[in-house]
Amino acid sequence: MAGTSYGLIEVSGVVAAIDSLDAMCKAAEVELVTWERKLGGRLVTIIVEGTVSDVKAAVEAAAGICKANHHILAASGVIASPCEETRRLVALSAKRIAKKDTKEQESVSGQ
Repeated sequence: MAGTSYGLIEVSGVVAAIDSLDAMCKAAEVELVTWERKLGGRLVTIIVEGTVSDVKAAVEAAAGICKANHHILAASGVIASPCEETRRLVALSAKRIAKKDTKEQESVSGQ
């Protein structure tokens, strides 16, 4: 997706993150770019990409689902037209996740 902005949501826990991502993708035309787990998964950041209006709708939907399901919303934000350095940072995160996935698939195939 050739998105023009990023939407970020940071929640407490993997379940809340998956619930939020599901709400984001159902609410608007956005795609998951990457996600980060910190503190052993107790804090999860989801980053989606799309047009500014879609990303805003997705972040609002995630915030709403967090409130409805009593998830802890730590932070949220929208970055319209991210600068090149921000794009590199997000791409680095996505690359790191893809690398992990490849290693895990290889280890499962080798067993």
